[in-house]
Amino acid sequence: MLLSDELVTTQTMKWVKEFIVAFNVCPFAHREVEKDSVRCTVLRSKKMDVALEELMTEIQWLDEHPETETTLLVFPTLFSDFHRYLDFVDTAEDLMAEQGCEGIYQLATFHPNYCFAGAEADDVSNYTNRSPYPMLHLLREASLDKAIEFYGDTTEIPSQNITKMESLGKPTLDEVFSGCMRVNIDEH
Repeated sequence: MLLSDELVTTQTMKWVKEFIVAFNVCPFAHREVEKDSVRCTVLRSKKMDVALEELMTEIQWLDEHPETETTLLVFPTLFSDFHRYLDFVDTAEDLMAEQGCEGIYQLATFHPNYCFAGAEADDVSNYTNRSPYPMLHLLREASLDKAIEFYGDTTEIPSQNITKMESLGKPTLDEVFSGCMRVNIDEH
């Protein structure tokens, strides 16, 4: 069954609101969601080279639309394999550096099967980077620097998030993620 772009976007934004913002996984997300400056773009690439072209097209779009703070590039039909996704991320970061994007944009990574190096697949710490679909989060570095300056020391965010995931537990996290997939198109 092909999921419509509208459904994928609705599920993704529900995840942003009900997981990322609700559990303060990213302390900077709430403001941008409230400002409606988060763009969600569903990409139907079937090949890595096309996905890389789409990434660069989105960077160009962000260059031309400074009112949009950040983009979630969602790949519902590509990168079901987490290790292939990580290969793509490495290639994407290399391409961004080659294209002069270093210091301007950076990527944050999310995947349904995200697993940190050295962690077991069922470790709840992995939920900090799990998402409904494979995706890249394109961030503006200048805005990130300002947010960090305002927020203060961000070094504790990852460990705080792991503690939060452990206190919530796998059953609760699984229910939150399942809930994000159960949507009515009219919700957004």
